[in-house]
Amino acid sequence: MMRKVYLLLAIIGFVLPYYFFISFLVENSLDLQLLFSQLFANNISTFFAVDLIITALVFLLFLSQEAPRYQMANWWAYVVAALLVGPSFALPLFPYFREARIQALAPPEATG
Repeated sequence: MMRKVYLLLAIIGFVLPYYFFISFLVENSLDLQLLFSQLFANNISTFFAVDLIITALVFLLFLSQEAPRYQMANWWAYVVAALLVGPSFALPLFPYFREARIQALAPPEATG
């Protein structure tokens, strides 16, 4: 059940941020100076930007502990997801695949 929730959140976490990013690109092209000036335009936008950066760092730390614990291959894909989209995508994507790995590593249940 939770895997489906994680997958749904990963999809939403990919689509919604990119909707706004693509809207920015259509309107302004890839004007990095404008992007950063708008990102840090006032205290509330800076609050969200800093919160997002800290969340990404915490996720990367969590990933560096959990991926080896469950011998997850391709751990770098979650780093790429966090850097190219953001924690809104990478954070639910990782537990989606982590849950599958946990189930794969679990000993078979004895039937009796």
